[in-house]
Amino acid sequence: MAVLRAHGIATTLPTGFEGRIFIRPAIGREVPYPVANFATFALPADVGDFGSGAVNLMGTTDIFTTLFEYGPESLGRPLFARQGMPRSLSPTDFRPYVLRRGLNGQSGSQWFFTEAGRPFTLYVVLGSHVQRSRLVPRVNDLIGALAVDPTMLPTGPPTASSASTGAPWN
Repeated sequence: MAVLRAHGIATTLPTGFEGRIFIRPAIGREVPYPVANFATFALPADVGDFGSGAVNLMGTTDIFTTLFEYGPESLGRPLFARQGMPRSLSPTDFRPYVLRRGLNGQSGSQWFFTEAGRPFTLYVVLGSHVQRSRLVPRVNDLIGALAVDPTMLPTGPPTASSASTGAPWN
């Protein structure tokens, strides 16, 4: 199993997952924060924060997950009131209409929360809504291994860390 760690986010990737943790270059005056992408298929080099450029490549047994950090100005807002990352999702947490870009047959789930004093959203796309009972345990393996360090707030220029645990799971 590969260990992936950057910008105060860490995980041990379950077999068949690959991932990257990075801070993308700023656009205009924005201050970018860490983004972690995980997938059971090869992630293309240029993936949007919530999977554009990747989710259209998914097969029915694939999973795409983003852990996206927001700035400290989001702390204390009602959207981020939930304390702690969800660690176990259910097939009933997934709906086709939750997707940022609805692709036929896919299903998604999104959660806003504060973890270790840092505001995040967890966004998960399943390659098949019909197969969600089979895919959700794999999602839970991934999110159960995610850790956020409250003392590792991002600083410095954008960097990345990536890893893979081998062939995609079937």
